[in-house]
Amino acid sequence: MNAEEPKTYAEACKELVWRLSMNEETDALIANDTWDEVILAERKKAIDNKWVYKIKHKADGSIERHKSRLVVKGFTQVYGIDFLDTFSSVAKINSVKTLLAVAASQDWHIHQMDVFNAFLHDDLNEEVYMKPPPGVVVCEPRIVFKLKKSLYGLKQASRQWFAKLTASLLKNGFSQAASDYSMFIRRFQGECLWC
Repeated sequence: MNAEEPKTYAEACKELVWRLSMNEETDALIANDTWDEVILAERKKAIDNKWVYKIKHKADGSIERHKSRLVVKGFTQVYGIDFLDTFSSVAKINSVKTLLAVAASQDWHIHQMDVFNAFLHDDLNEEVYMKPPPGVVVCEPRIVFKLKKSLYGLKQASRQWFAKLTASLLKNGFSQAASDYSMFIRRFQGECLWC
């Protein structure tokens, strides 16, 4: 088996491990109800997509898994048609440094987390159509996928994710810091939880 990441779908198809990885990603997207198969209406366009491949490594350098991700070619999106807003807040570096310094001086516990396929958790507000991905068979050539969820590569994907995350944190008792809207705090029984 080749330990290099394929650059194209054709290269990936030559190895079983990448075919299985693409199947796993496709199955997850379908299970997540990411799209509906529809016939593309007149005057509508479907944007293209591609597979991106990454070998994930363990701390010791050995291979953990082969990851295939389907991404939309968002650079082909048209403002006012495929998207409106793209701004997404990120934590200010000074806020992060200050929080870490306080945590170190107070001997606070620090935990990190990763949300699996984060962008796929929120409904898409705009009407966006995507061509069927390489390797996904559709029964009719006019079939495209009407996206119901954000996919990686969409211009509005990070904005959608931040809105979903913010709503969830606020619903669970967090409040946004006045000085940095990407920082959240929850006080409970004399304890502080920062996010």
